[in-house]
Amino acid sequence: MLSTGALRAHLLAAGLAGTVATSREESLRSYRLFAARDPRVTLGLTPAGGWDEAALLRLMAEKCGVSGDPAHRSGPDVIDPERTLRGLDAFAGRLAAVAARRAPVLFGTGHPHRLLGFYVALADALSAAGCDVLTPAQGRCVDITTRFGLRTYVVDHVRGVAFVREAGPPEGGREQGAHSHSALPVRAALESAAEAGGPLPELVVGDHGWVCGAGQLGIEAIGLADTDDPALFVGEAEGQVAVAVPLDDGVRSAYYRPLTRYVLNRACLSR
Repeated sequence: MLSTGALRAHLLAAGLAGTVATSREESLRSYRLFAARDPRVTLGLTPAGGWDEAALLRLMAEKCGVSGDPAHRSGPDVIDPERTLRGLDAFAGRLAAVAARRAPVLFGTGHPHRLLGFYVALADALSAAGCDVLTPAQGRCVDITTRFGLRTYVVDHVRGVAFVREAGPPEGGREQGAHSHSALPVRAALESAAEAGGPLPELVVGDHGWVCGAGQLGIEAIGLADTDDPALFVGEAEGQVAVAVPLDDGVRSAYYRPLTRYVLNRACLSR
């Protein structure tokens, strides 16, 4: 069993918390865009509050531990590891609750290259506990506006975790997942589940638009978020998102394995 102290040390050593790779400039830019309700950073969330830049900075200082000083404009950003640990404990609690009910769950990620393994392990554990891990909208096309214009993506699933890949033949014979902030994939997945007459998820687990899009529709949603992802923390503050865990979401995939062990232990889902 991984102790809290050992995980705290790992968070700092791996750059998951403490000084992170996300820059202050990136974070402040996201807060400006969110304040302007730019869909690239609202991630499918329609906030009830005003949330100007100053309010967002105060919120992110409270939720993540970033500097609340508006004069601090450059350099690396910071995440308080104690807030990450509290978030992981709450995240594990939601997994334990859904496992106890053996309720249907949907996993989805906008970071398939980094976080797929983390979610796959959780999906495997919930499936073993008797939960129905849903895989709706397999192969469904979704048109998403990107900085390169309108692009068509396809919803795909690997071992119970949904993501999108570019349409067309996969390069090099491998399925290539795409980085995405959009809430359109989770909407497509939920729509497909409803059309098929199958169960809808009682919990959505993931990041970016998968969490905010589901939470906006009233489905319990939990996820991971970096300092430049204010939407999940706004959603948590307003009640649309159940749990938002602050951490760097772009480190090596292997660095998330200790988090997997910790969460599964806390949720009593270890095998």
